[in-house]
Amino acid sequence: MLTFNGSFFMPSVFTLVGIPGLESVQCWIGIPFCAMYVIAVIGNSLILVIIKKENSLHIPMYIFLAMLAATDMALSTCILPKMLGIFWFHWPEISFDACLLQMGLIHSFQATESGILLAMALDRYVAICNPLRHATIFSQKLLTHLGVGVTMRATFLILPSLLLIKCRLKFYQTTVISHSYCEHMAIVKLAAEDIRVNKIYGLFVAFVILGFDIIFITMSYVQIFVSVFQLPQKEARVKAFNTCIAHICVFLQFYLLAFFSFFTHRFGSHIPPYVHILLSNLYLLVPPFLNPIVYGVKTKEIRRHVWKMFVSFQKS
Repeated sequence: MLTFNGSFFMPSVFTLVGIPGLESVQCWIGIPFCAMYVIAVIGNSLILVIIKKENSLHIPMYIFLAMLAATDMALSTCILPKMLGIFWFHWPEISFDACLLQMGLIHSFQATESGILLAMALDRYVAICNPLRHATIFSQKLLTHLGVGVTMRATFLILPSLLLIKCRLKFYQTTVISHSYCEHMAIVKLAAEDIRVNKIYGLFVAFVILGFDIIFITMSYVQIFVSVFQLPQKEARVKAFNTCIAHICVFLQFYLLAFFSFFTHRFGSHIPPYVHILLSNLYLLVPPFLNPIVYGVKTKEIRRHVWKMFVSFQKS
């Protein structure tokens, strides 16, 4: 590794600290994180299997749920194996290219998940506010376009941030990343050069994805609530609201954690570093862990098919 005036020139390897300030207890923190990951993989795999096997669930609401489950599994798998390697086996080193790959995958899956939540909100909006046209609007062709669209949007928005690091930033003050995974700002802050362009583009991507999606998701649910409360029968209002409650829970926990993580990392200079890192870790691990539980509890069809699979397994 070449050095110049105390700076590292194009380092080939980075070192991930884990959770700064909590290094002595990282091995214990890894236990609940590992349990969350195992539950996330089992729960999301179960949802994927049920939706694939049951033809009655091959409708937009459950197809979007399958997309969300697959994205959740991919997102948690990008972060946790390496994190546990740091916590339990003291494997902190990661190559420069592998670090950029992890960063790109994590942020791409985050953006994809946000896009899927937007698609789910629009699906519920059409299903409740314009039910007679729902099957016509949300055709198989549109579902394919939405799936490809949210994936391509994430790829095209995240790719420039990787290129800006790879091509612009040559000199680094240190190769030690005070984080448990490769995150955009954690890498950029290591640079010994002007990083304003990287910071501005990072903020632009965050506000384009989170801002756009949150505005349209909020508008969709406001229209849904207006339509639901205008229904004449109480039973119809309760039934319509129950179809949205799981989506609202998932939406709130995803974006609340996103905002806490985003703003504390960029503007919370007085907050201890371990709080930043723990919030970032929870932002990536909690949604994949909670989503299958929320949908399993709140969605009658998923709950019924899980019970049916359990009963058939007991009999065999």
